[in-house]
Amino acid sequence: MIEINNLHKSFGENNVLRGINLNIGTGETIVIIGKSGCGKSVLLKHIVGLIMPDSGFIKVEDQTVNELNIKDLYKLRKKFGFLFQGSALFDSMTVEENISLALVESDNSYTTQEIKKLVVEKLEMVEMPGTQKLKPAELSGGMKKRVGLARALITNPDYILYDEPTTGLDPIMSDSIDILIKELTERLNVTSIVVTHDMYSVKNVASKVAMMNEGVIHFTGSQENLINSDDPIIQEFIKRTEE
Repeated sequence: MIEINNLHKSFGENNVLRGINLNIGTGETIVIIGKSGCGKSVLLKHIVGLIMPDSGFIKVEDQTVNELNIKDLYKLRKKFGFLFQGSALFDSMTVEENISLALVESDNSYTTQEIKKLVVEKLEMVEMPGTQKLKPAELSGGMKKRVGLARALITNPDYILYDEPTTGLDPIMSDSIDILIKELTERLNVTSIVVTHDMYSVKNVASKVAMMNEGVIHFTGSQENLINSDDPIIQEFIKRTEE
């Protein structure tokens, strides 16, 4: 369970979050939509404590994220996997090195062979077997997304955050990523939070939708209620994204 209460964040004179209220239930797949620059990615980074709010709070289970000390914050982050918008792979590292980085740097309980086995397991989950020795430059955009997802899965998280997972991909590859998100959510019984401006992704993966507008949550509900809404802000967004 994640509770976001009256969250505010400004960068200089730019008031990005103006009182966000949102509850995310355990096991949900919630898709957060909104026009570019509305603060979707900023909200994601608040959830894992990469950005701290000016006021308000975020609770993950029984812990208030913005009140944790560094040690407890790092411990909480182990419950999260994060697929960044640009995949954020290190060009100088192999696929295996990218995926295993979190375990190598912060967890001494695994042997080298155990880590290699986990990398193989996660690559199979994202349908990328046998690619351990490749470098990011040898991968397509869709393949990079899958490797980024394998890296997000390596710590066996309870929550997975997806920041624009289909951006820059063609429709066929976008659909395959959506299918993978849905399959992994069901298979691993995780809570998934997907930030996107892609209405096709909403239809493909969402069990719940939240729409951000002008720094607040403008709508929460099912994808059916979103699509059938006569709210002019919602209809304008849908029309623009499906053009």
